[in-house]
Amino acid sequence: MINYLALLIALVVSGVSAYYSILGLTAIFAAAYYPVVIMGVALELGKLVTTSWLYRNWRTCPFILKSYLTSAVFILMLISSMGVFGFLSKAHIEQNLSLTTGQADSLAIIDQKISSEKDRIKDLDVQIAQIDAALSKMTERGQAASSLQAADRQRKTRETFVTRKDQHAKNISQYSEERIKIQSNLKRIEAEVGPIKYIAALIYNDEKVDDTILEKAVRIVILMIVFVFDPLAVL
Repeated sequence: MINYLALLIALVVSGVSAYYSILGLTAIFAAAYYPVVIMGVALELGKLVTTSWLYRNWRTCPFILKSYLTSAVFILMLISSMGVFGFLSKAHIEQNLSLTTGQADSLAIIDQKISSEKDRIKDLDVQIAQIDAALSKMTERGQAASSLQAADRQRKTRETFVTRKDQHAKNISQYSEERIKIQSNLKRIEAEVGPIKYIAALIYNDEKVDDTILEKAVRIVILMIVFVFDPLAVL
């Protein structure tokens, strides 16, 4: 029973390793996606069949053939490990890009838009204050027909400025809502990166984890996964 269970687990580990390895290889050779997938599947199957055949025919197999097949299996294990490494590295890079560029850039753009809207509101406030001052002077000078017409024009202009100010205030409100959503996504991504920061602090015994230490810790974790993934399945 234990032998069948070991076989099943080995096939599962090998299948998962092959899947991520092929995805990693397609990321490396993105221009030939389907050919790489076909090649990867064929090589993974060939590796397992060759390993099984070598085990069963180790004593009777000629030395040259045995040496070549053993080398081929070893090289195929390295290729699979390289594919897994590429896949995991790509996942980390994409996550890091979302943290450092995508969401952060969107947040900076939103902040710039909010700042621009606030500047426009300040300009409108200045113009409205000037109109109020002018209306006050017109009132002091008396109720001449010309003064009434000028005051009426100023009031209409003031209403236009107030309407524009309200629109800019609405824009700020909308941008603020977008900013909250982007900031929430940014915090979520930072939370996803959090565990590797604790691992980096544990490995390097340093509470202050900068980007260099973080990248080194990520590589160590990926290498550990690569070291036990495909070799375990083959062995």
